[in-house]
This record gives sequence, C-alpha cells and structure tokens, in this order.
Amino acid sequence: MATYDLVVIGTGPGGYVCAVRAAQLGMKVAVVEKNATLGGTCLNVGCMPSKALLHASEMFEEAAHSFAKMGVSVSAPKLDLPTMMNFKQQGIDGNVKGVEFLMKKNKIDVLKGTGKILGTGKVEVSADGKSQVVETKNIVIATGSDIARLKGIEIDEKRIVSSTGALSLEKVPGKLLIVGAGVIGLELGSVWHRLGAEVVVVEFLDRILPGMDGEIAKQFQRILEKQGFAFKLGAKVTGVDTSGKTLKATVEPAAGGAAETIEADVVLVCIGRVPFTDGLGLKEAGVVLDNRGRVQIDAHFATNVPGVYAIGDVVAGPMLAHKAEDEGVAVAEILAGQAGHVNYDVIPGVVYTTPEVSSVGKTEEELKQAGLAYTVGKFPFTANGRSKVNQTTDGFVKILADAKTDRVLGVHIIGREAGEMIHEAVVLMEFGGSAEDLARSCHAHPTRSEAVKEAALAVGKRAIHM
Repeated sequence: MATYDLVVIGTGPGGYVCAVRAAQLGMKVAVVEKNATLGGTCLNVGCMPSKALLHASEMFEEAAHSFAKMGVSVSAPKLDLPTMMNFKQQGIDGNVKGVEFLMKKNKIDVLKGTGKILGTGKVEVSADGKSQVVETKNIVIATGSDIARLKGIEIDEKRIVSSTGALSLEKVPGKLLIVGAGVIGLELGSVWHRLGAEVVVVEFLDRILPGMDGEIAKQFQRILEKQGFAFKLGAKVTGVDTSGKTLKATVEPAAGGAAETIEADVVLVCIGRVPFTDGLGLKEAGVVLDNRGRVQIDAHFATNVPGVYAIGDVVAGPMLAHKAEDEGVAVAEILAGQAGHVNYDVIPGVVYTTPEVSSVGKTEEELKQAGLAYTVGKFPFTANGRSKVNQTTDGFVKILADAKTDRVLGVHIIGREAGEMIHEAVVLMEFGGSAEDLARSCHAHPTRSEAVKEAALAVGKRAIHM
C-alpha cells in the first residue's frame, strides 16, 4: 500500500498548485484525477479554451471592422471554424502538457481514477473496475465545481449547451439565447456574436454581472448593447421546446406575468456553478457540508474530519482559479508548519470581453451597505492619450478610498486590457496603500495605466487631464 504525506483529489489550478507547493516543501505527494487529462475545468473546458476563442474571434472582428480605418486594406475575412477550434485545442494541449511536466519535475505521483475518502488517512482510487487504497497523512479536496442546471431543461451539449458545449459548437448559430448575464455568458456570447450569431441574454435579476460594481455594470451593458447584444433583464426561462427545427424558449417576467416565446438555434445555460462532491464519500466519512453543498472548513482550510482539508470552488468564496491557487499554496504551507494565508479582500476578478472589466476590493454598493464614508475618483479612457490614438476609448477607471485614511478599498476598471491593469491596484491594496500613494507613483507615458494614476488623483479632486 502506497503511503504519502499528502494526497490531493483533483488537478485543477487549486489541486495541482497545492501539490507543487507541498512537494517544494519536501512532502511526498500524489494527485488523483478522474479525467483523461490534468488541469481540471479551467485548463480543459473553462478559462483557457474560452480565452483562445475570445482572442481568435476578436482578431476576426478586428480584421472585418477595424483594419480599414487604420489604413490596412484586406479582403473580407472568412471564418474557418474547424481551424479556429484546432487553435483552441493546441492551447489546451500545451497547458495540459505543462501541468504533466510540473508533476514529473516535482516527483508527484499521478493516480488516475476517481478518489473516495475512506476517513482520516485513507483514499480509495477507482478506475476501470479496479481500485486501490492509498494511505496518507493529509488529504486535500480540490474537486472544483460543476455547471448549475435549470430545472426541466435538459442539457444535451448540442442544441441546449453548458459552457462546455458552447466552446465546441460545430457551426455558428444564427441565434444564440443565453440564460444568465454573468461572466461566462457574456464571454461566450461575445465569441459567437463576433463570429456572426445574434445574441439575446435573459437574466433573472434587473442587472448584468451580479456582484460587480453597479455603475461599471450599467456602462458595460450599454457598450454590449452598442455591439449588438440584446438583454431581457428581470426575466426567467421556464422551459425550452426542442421538438421543432428551432428551439422555442418560454420566457416569463421574474416577478410573474405573461410569458413570451423566443426562438433560437442554440440555448446556452450558464446560471452559475455548484460545488462538485459526487462520489467523494464525504457523507460516509462524516465530512460536514454547508447549506449550499460546499465543504465546510475553518480558517486553516480544515474540515471537521482530522487530516482532511478543502480548497477552491468546493468551498465558500468566489469560484476563481486564482483564488483556488492561493488557497492551494496556503494549505500546503500550513501542513508544513508555516503561516499560509489568503487575503480574501484583495482577490481580483476579470471579464475577458472587449473591452475587459476588472475589479478588486469593495464595490460602491458594499461600502454604502457597510456605512463606510468613502471618496470616489474616476477617469475616462476618452481623456487618456494612448486610448485616444488607438481609438479604444470605451470605459473608465474608478477608485474608492476611505474618506478618513485615504486607504484604497476598491478599484473597478472597464476598458481595453483592464485585466492586466488591475494588478497594480492589487499590489497597492495588499500593502494597505492610499490613493495618494498611487497618485504619486510615476506611470509611463503614453499608457492606458495612466488612467489609473489619474483616477487616484481624482480621489483628491486634482486629475490633470480632465
């Protein structure tokens, strides 16, 4: 019987990063993976393939609509969808092979099969009708999340698809109906809209991007509508008739009222994700879940069962790969007797559309709710030199600072490369920095990041370029 210091169940960003850090700290480590490839949802059917398609579809749209005005004359681009899908697959393969390399480099054993916790110190790994039991001092559950399903609507991944199916459609749908105006729906909607689909988004709430700063969400909705998205807010899809050539979705007001029918070629259901705990044997092992099916942990990622820990999408907090990675590192360090820690107040979030949306820290709504006095500094990209010359002026930077101390509490950006620009705010906030600190830090000219400095200056009502 094999014996380890740590067995990690799941090899998504949380699991494989946890395993690597534990191996660096001198532990004998194994990972358990039920799928054919390592990397979890993120690398195989999530973050990475969607970014490949977002990039490729953006290039397609740029060639069709933006090159001419810059003096670049090309014939109208033709879409070769199989080749685009191959481009996506090459990216997946490269990343997956990268994780395999990291396992070998760090001498981590990869156990292929489904992991089941038999209690403290024992994991059963089953594959192809055979099973083995491995002994370990510690177990980390890093099984991630699964798609949330809509009652009464069967996902077949052909016509009614989840995010997984939407990454592999065989042709561009004439009309795409998206259920849910969260990050995943808006990203995948952007891909297919750029490639020629008509996109309608139905959202139960009266706004898009729940949880994001309200002002940012409103501006972003206007930008997407200008691009050609149609939104039905405060509405719900109650059923989809699949009997005809086209799908017929029944849409009702969320508050109740008369239903309408929307026809579509493909319906994408992306109403969120749920923790994945199937087959883990948690109930039998006595591991406690919370009321939302997440594994309950303490401040050190420990469950109620000694030696069993959990990280990532399977526990509370934002379902983000980088949050899972930080938790993976933290739990490995805790197991090694170090002070592993995650600062949940400074975890950035990004929507990888065009323009991008990024945020870190508190929204204005959260500060109001908490009764905190705050100041706001805003700067539009229409007043940023680099954005002007590139003719990419959509969006703005918004900085929220404590009215008494000037400490930055939240930063929200909508604009080109917002996902890259957010990180100076992350570093600043990690060190407890003020808007004044940011305003007095020299920024290269001409860059989009100057808008961040100007927004910090605007907190003190002294922006230079507006």
